[in-house]
Amino acid sequence: MKKFLMILLFSVFVAPMAFAYVAPKTKHPEPIYTRIKVHCTQLPKVGQIDVSDADNNTRSRWSVGTEGLDRNYATFSKYKEYLGPLGVCWSRFQSGWARCEQKKGVYDFAWLDECVNGAIEQGVKPWLSLSYGNPLYCKGGTTLKSTVWTDEPTMKAWRNYVRAIVRHFGDRVTAYEVWNEPDGQKANTPAIMAELLINTAEVVRKENPKAKIYALGLAAPNCAYIKEVLDILKSRGKLHLIDKVTFHAYYPNPDNATVAMKAFRNLVQSYRADLGVFHGEVGCPSNYEYGHAMKYNEWDEYKQAKWDLRRMANDFAMNIPTSIFSLVDLQYPNLLQSFGLVRMNLMHEPMYKRPAYYAVQHFTRLLHDGIQPFELKHTAFHNREIQSVGLANKSGEMVGAMLWFSDLVPTSTLDKDNVSIILHNFAVEDLVYVEPITGFVHDLGTILTRGANEGDAASETVSDLRCAGLPLWDAPILLIKRSELKLQ
Repeated sequence: MKKFLMILLFSVFVAPMAFAYVAPKTKHPEPIYTRIKVHCTQLPKVGQIDVSDADNNTRSRWSVGTEGLDRNYATFSKYKEYLGPLGVCWSRFQSGWARCEQKKGVYDFAWLDECVNGAIEQGVKPWLSLSYGNPLYCKGGTTLKSTVWTDEPTMKAWRNYVRAIVRHFGDRVTAYEVWNEPDGQKANTPAIMAELLINTAEVVRKENPKAKIYALGLAAPNCAYIKEVLDILKSRGKLHLIDKVTFHAYYPNPDNATVAMKAFRNLVQSYRADLGVFHGEVGCPSNYEYGHAMKYNEWDEYKQAKWDLRRMANDFAMNIPTSIFSLVDLQYPNLLQSFGLVRMNLMHEPMYKRPAYYAVQHFTRLLHDGIQPFELKHTAFHNREIQSVGLANKSGEMVGAMLWFSDLVPTSTLDKDNVSIILHNFAVEDLVYVEPITGFVHDLGTILTRGANEGDAASETVSDLRCAGLPLWDAPILLIKRSELKLQ
């Protein structure tokens, strides 16, 4: 009896207290980021990029992915605080028809309200991807592999859902994307997607005439697919319904996507000159993945940070806005995906900011709306292919340059090559060197010379800049006018 009473007391009083105990939050180490900072460059350090401001509106070309919440792959409230400080203007949410309408005709947007309002509180503008089916009406699925319906009863239910969501969010949401990667499923033919796009866009336009409409979140810059869709819209007089075409270009070497992306943009704008393109989702894993984009490559956190910067740098050079996938790791049914700028655990809790988080955070400050690209020519004395992009302010004045090795998939190496390079017609004074992953700013006085050297007059002019031993690697570095920077 005594033993029984002891067990009872333990069960009633002690055990619940044990299970209710919540371990205090710990600050997890960031060993990879620490190593990058120690291994940066031998140039004298003169400062670090200030990321304390929260004026996200000045960075309209940058967005971040906050997807997967419609399927409970993450919990927004647990990572919301990481969104605003990143410095992006926009964040992409997936609306989740199946989660919003679990009983026919009854819409519950409470979970999505938390996301939309939370983003706005962080100074970030939410945009919604309207995608995936609802088992109440169709068998197409509620995930990435969903197929689109063709019957009118389901299309009517979809239109009702779109009408409800646009009315509910009003001015809080100003941009809607129609679907996500339909070209990944053979059943989602261009004809079917054009029909869905028209039905959806007409409802959005009626409910919120000011809202922007993006189509179709293609899995690649797929010219053949989008041409068929746009041909149908044109033939039916519906091209005016869309503002941008969104696509995702997951190339292991991000620089290799440039040709396809330019061809895609040229095709889209041949239908309407003001029809934009938007790199609506793109990112890199931080470890070996056996599912999803760029799987079966030996990624790590070094490569991820470099890849994300190169993707952003290329998109900046082409004046294509970008949404980096994704802010946090997503807990899919088959794996914890590692694309997150913030590493998460299996309980949807943040562990630490990866180097890629800091890289994106610094890049949003460096390449804000006041900085525009221009074509910059260079001559390099090196065996690697080097990409260069000029930086100008809104008045067209040159203020800097961005350079990186572009010929290979990003590596894990932290070593930089000292490259002799000439930047032609580059008359910018008081330059400093910025490494965007760390945000460190360095003095360049010991390696820069201006104008023609003896014997080089044929190839150099007084406005050329010669860098003797410029530290370069397979991620962008910036040479930028000191007055353009806000330092800590």
